[in-house]
Amino acid sequence: QGIIDFAPEMLVQIVGKAQAAQAAAAAARAARDMVRRKTLLTSTVLPGKLADCASSKPEESEIYIVEGDSAAGSAKQGRDRRTQAILPLRGKILNIEKASTDKIYANTELQALISALGLGVRGVEFDMTTLRYHRIVIMTDADVDGAHIRLLLLTFLYRYQKELLENGFVYIACPPLFKVSGRRGGKTNTDQYFYTQEELDKHLKDRESTGQGAPNIQRFKGLGEMMPQQLWETTMDPSKRTLKLVTIEDAAAADRLFTVLMGDNVMHRKHFINSNAEKMKLSDLDF
Repeated sequence: QGIIDFAPEMLVQIVGKAQAAQAAAAAARAARDMVRRKTLLTSTVLPGKLADCASSKPEESEIYIVEGDSAAGSAKQGRDRRTQAILPLRGKILNIEKASTDKIYANTELQALISALGLGVRGVEFDMTTLRYHRIVIMTDADVDGAHIRLLLLTFLYRYQKELLENGFVYIACPPLFKVSGRRGGKTNTDQYFYTQEELDKHLKDRESTGQGAPNIQRFKGLGEMMPQQLWETTMDPSKRTLKLVTIEDAAAADRLFTVLMGDNVMHRKHFINSNAEKMKLSDLDF
């Protein structure tokens, strides 16, 4: 009878000790994981696919984040090796708006990106001294897939380390859409590059009005189609290129928009698309 009388109290103590042991084990596991993450993400070992630049000065160094090995090949050959680094990514990266912290750190592409940039662990106060490049350039194809990859990268940078955008470190490269080859003014063949359909149409109209022959027009389907020298002259040469600085004028509005576009709530996203579809122009997809 005595054992039965004390059974509830003993049961409470047993459960309490079991819960405490479980909490301690979880805390120890989380601590080990954090140590592993810090070791991985703050290590001086850089991802193997990173073609780094020679300069060790972040203020003069820049990194081009490109999609695929094909575009990376042209960018690596055409770049200024002293100040320009190239990091290729395979396909579309993880949407971290929907992903847990564990999935972020388990993702190979994001691990490479975090290590290459020197971002450290998520949630830790931004330390600019660990940033390896002061110009982070997103260079993707000028099509719908390229726009999606660009949005995923911007989502990652904004959610992982928002200060990168707030301090003006993030840019978007503007590669040309068309190459026009043909005789110009009675001279030998020349190549001209155009960045929008409107620019091309105006050029063709001007040629027609001056009686010049029909040129050869090439539509670049991707950066990988461009020769290294072409990519350098049109998109990577600091004296000629066009880079668009990514800014956040209203952080609260940007936060809401990322949540709508990249979050889990499909109905909110559907409503946003239905409400804004008529306002969108095809040219908005290019850059």
